[in-house]
Amino acid sequence: MDKEGLPKESSGRTEGPHSQHEAPEAAQYKEIIGNGREMQKVFRALSQVSFTNSTVLLLGETGTGKELVARAIHLASGRRNKPMVRVNCAALPATLIESELFGHERGSFTGAMERRIGKFELAHNSTLFLDEIGEMPADLQVKLLRAIQEREIERIGGTMSIKVDVRIIAATNRDLETEVREGRFRSDLYYRLNVFPITLPPLRDRRDDIPALASHFVTHYAKANGRNITRISGSAMKELLAYPWPGNVRELEHLIERSVLMATENVIRHITLPVAKPGHTSEIYFKTHAENERDHIIAILNKCNGKVYGPGGAAQILQLKVGTLNSKIKKLGITREQIISLQGE
Repeated sequence: MDKEGLPKESSGRTEGPHSQHEAPEAAQYKEIIGNGREMQKVFRALSQVSFTNSTVLLLGETGTGKELVARAIHLASGRRNKPMVRVNCAALPATLIESELFGHERGSFTGAMERRIGKFELAHNSTLFLDEIGEMPADLQVKLLRAIQEREIERIGGTMSIKVDVRIIAATNRDLETEVREGRFRSDLYYRLNVFPITLPPLRDRRDDIPALASHFVTHYAKANGRNITRISGSAMKELLAYPWPGNVRELEHLIERSVLMATENVIRHITLPVAKPGHTSEIYFKTHAENERDHIIAILNKCNGKVYGPGGAAQILQLKVGTLNSKIKKLGITREQIISLQGE
């Protein structure tokens, strides 16, 4: 499940709630949850550009849902019959990005044991999503600009130009105008990408969408974890609405996931909101699903004094079969010594 935020994932998620009075633009993008004023601006922009072949630049903070909006654009376009191809420009070493984008021929460099087809070729007649485009090294920005302008690429070590018909959607959480002024991003590439910019609003500017998003995540994670949790209490929702959301929708999703795991009844009555670590006011750490699950199982085992099965045992409280719980304990690396040490804290 991709956790970038705004829209639902295509795998396994159900459609979120929508107002009966939602704008026609919103009705075209049922996979996106949100009916507030800020999201209506996004819907209008999507309805203007999705069916075209124009380049789109998605702007916004981390966790606002740029990849999922890119997917929504692709699925509303004439290229929807082929899968969208994604490249995360920040996740690959600079030495590998060129091969990832353009491919290489066998023997073109040490370790090139066979021909590799690059993402541009894979995205022929489809959409290429360049995530974190602001992280692309300067030397590759030149080659990317040429590929976009000329609509052709060359594999590393190749001698033949390959024509490609690719629609580009790029995304970044950086201020590219500042990056251009300070010489870290080429101005000609920026202007080529900035054909149709769409800025995705931070969650703190679309608080009216928080109840629908939270309810959607509760339903999803309750089902995924076999929990009978139906809603969030009014007091807990007030906490969500008052929180500043530095991590945007992704942060909300992670917090709801943890709350589902920690809930002891069918209503979530409290959500433990993160606080900044002393001396690191801008750094908030979010636990993974496995870490949340491990902490929850340890807490229940402590409550049961290490009892796994039988009346009042951890398996009964967690509503799991004994074999399933034992398997999770082993997989998550939970030991009796850890439980005892936690009891003494």
